[in-house]
Amino acid sequence: MTTYSRTALPVGTALTDEPAELIARSVLARSGRIAELEHFHRWMADEKRRSHMDVRAVPLQSLSGWRVDGQTGNIGHDSGKFFSIEGLDVVVPGGPVTWWQQPIINQPEVGILGILVTRFAGVLHCLMQAKIEPGNCNGLQLSPTVQATRSNYTRVHQGSAVPYLEYFRDTEGHRVLADVRQSEQGSWFHRKRNRNMVVEVTEEVELLEGFCWLTLGQLHQLLAVDDLVNMDARTVLSCMPFAGRDLLPLFQDVRTEFTAALIRSYSVESATRHSMAEVLSWITEVRSQQLCQVELIPLREVSDWRQEDGRIRHDSGLYFNVIGVSVTAAGREVRAWSQPMIEPCDEGVVAFLAKRIDGVLHLLAQAKTEPGYVDVIELAPTVQCSVSNYDALPPQARPPFLDTVLAADYQQIRFDAVHSEEGGRFFHARNRYLVVEVAEDFEPEHPGYRWLTLAQLVDLLRHSNYINMQARSLIACLHGLSG
Repeated sequence: MTTYSRTALPVGTALTDEPAELIARSVLARSGRIAELEHFHRWMADEKRRSHMDVRAVPLQSLSGWRVDGQTGNIGHDSGKFFSIEGLDVVVPGGPVTWWQQPIINQPEVGILGILVTRFAGVLHCLMQAKIEPGNCNGLQLSPTVQATRSNYTRVHQGSAVPYLEYFRDTEGHRVLADVRQSEQGSWFHRKRNRNMVVEVTEEVELLEGFCWLTLGQLHQLLAVDDLVNMDARTVLSCMPFAGRDLLPLFQDVRTEFTAALIRSYSVESATRHSMAEVLSWITEVRSQQLCQVELIPLREVSDWRQEDGRIRHDSGLYFNVIGVSVTAAGREVRAWSQPMIEPCDEGVVAFLAKRIDGVLHLLAQAKTEPGYVDVIELAPTVQCSVSNYDALPPQARPPFLDTVLAADYQQIRFDAVHSEEGGRFFHARNRYLVVEVAEDFEPEHPGYRWLTLAQLVDLLRHSNYINMQARSLIACLHGLSG
């Protein structure tokens, strides 16, 4: 069985392959530098034994290094960097809920989420990190090579340097497979974006402790495991250029008609329900017609929210809380810190409805308005919600197709796993991610939804502000069904 090498082997393959073919070979490679996933799980268990993080709830007003502004009530870091908790006033005329106020994270910095890739025996491998975050429900999860805010990598916290950062700060001489700014959760972040990057190198790369090489095929298998591949890894994986031409012959051992329809969905030659010009026109029209007026307001003025017992909560007990945590950790750039975090009150449901149209898998995407988006709407999965949040709302506010997802027979469910959201800002935030196949005669009549192929979604992922975080996570999971 192949074991780790502390240093990557020299790669002799020239960088001339079409990205989709290169990625397809890595998807089909279920073994690699870590020959079997059993070996990976032993490595991960060893990393867990070496890692330690103690996270304790503390009152917001007693967070070390943070202050509450005497006039606004906003919570900010003493350095003026990292992020702040502020208030947001939202007006959405014609929406299920037309007005509300809420706390929100304001983090104007653009961070870097990057995966370094190289080839062993011609097969693309990804350099992944075992990273512990205070909000992770299970501590250690698999993250990108680099996962850092600007405040982190400029070392505002006076901690150690971020490993491998130089490959993403200076890409000259390397092959950039993906480089695009993508949004974060629009309901919890105010206009937050990160730079999602995949950079291929040919020189030797030292393998540091806490990092491992995995093929895309291995990563895709791990995406089926609950709470293992973190949100930042999922968003970067979704940005890889999966779509291409003549892909079906590369997957010679297609097991099911669903898999064949999925692979055809990645082909730029396959027929689509809507042309790309029609999709872009639809998005532009929705953005032009849908009003979403947002204004940052002082946190102390947010209505229907109260601060009690050292945290901020909604009067209904729903949605989320803003809590404080004190953290001590081993194996991090900084060993001890305090911070505020968003704590959702319930697990969410994130689902794509999928169906075959002329033998090509299409996904039902919605044009979803969230107050934190830069440009009004982004394309989201068919369903994206926490079901309990609608208990206090009128029936007409219930998301379309939610009952279709919840009532799905197990034979319709093509993917089903619970994944954690960003553990650096959210405390024990988890969503159940699903892909549910519906019959070919399922024809919803709703102007806010369109059937799109994966090739179309991958094309949109080359640009900013089109595909939201939850959709990107599910697209990464769908990639895993192709091999």
